[in-house]
Amino acid sequence: MSVKIDASGRRSVQVEVEVPGTPEQVWEAIASGPGVSAWFVPTDIDARVGGKIISHFGPGMDAIATITEIDVPHRLVADCPDFAQGGPTVATEWIVEAKDGGTCVVRVVHSLFASTDDWDNQLTGVETGWPAFFRILRLYLTHFAGQPSALVQAAGMSPVGEAATFDALAGSLGLTGAAIGETRTAPAGGPALSGVVEDFREGAHPYALLFLEKPQAGAAALNICPMGEQSYMVISLYLYGPNAAATKAEIEPQWNAWLGERFPAAKPAGNPA
Repeated sequence: MSVKIDASGRRSVQVEVEVPGTPEQVWEAIASGPGVSAWFVPTDIDARVGGKIISHFGPGMDAIATITEIDVPHRLVADCPDFAQGGPTVATEWIVEAKDGGTCVVRVVHSLFASTDDWDNQLTGVETGWPAFFRILRLYLTHFAGQPSALVQAAGMSPVGEAATFDALAGSLGLTGAAIGETRTAPAGGPALSGVVEDFREGAHPYALLFLEKPQAGAAALNICPMGEQSYMVISLYLYGPNAAATKAEIEPQWNAWLGERFPAAKPAGNPA
């Protein structure tokens, strides 16, 4: 992965994924508040030129962008002036391209204008993050497109590095050594968690994704973000169906209590709105 640099000074990165659905179905998933909230973070979208996209990453952690161009259901461009503190405005372009066989390619391009590489790490950081969310997007569009959704999150700071944090978290959830295609179930004594392993990566940038059977249909992701010698850990359960909100209200406190019990040194980091 690398930053593309044009002669004009435009620096950009792009990530793409092929997903099932018509352009209209895929557009709903990437350009509406309920659609984006179903696979990313809780998001509000006023889908018109001048409208705002507000992504709620947590208390006091809203990212706000203004839509500058929109061509339904093919293209949307939004500018975020606060992408990086003290940095230039970043334009984010979303493109939906229909393919044969009932699928579409979703492409996201982040770009900024700068004469130095001071902000390249921010660009490569978001480039690295999108593939994990795009796996959830593909699951959502394959199995749950258009259904109500709710996001359950338990998050906190771990005092050790990403590899050790992931090993401990995965072990507590019965995922040690998981292989893609296996069904894994968390040990008794904690919140219900069972599903088919869609992705499991140890080492650098560790990550796990389950296609959920319990607590209900959906997806569960384990993400670890290194922060110096510490790590930020997040367990995210994307729940789908008419009872998703009720299930979230019931189990989210359980998951946060469980995380605090298993990792007593963790500092609660709050949950998205």
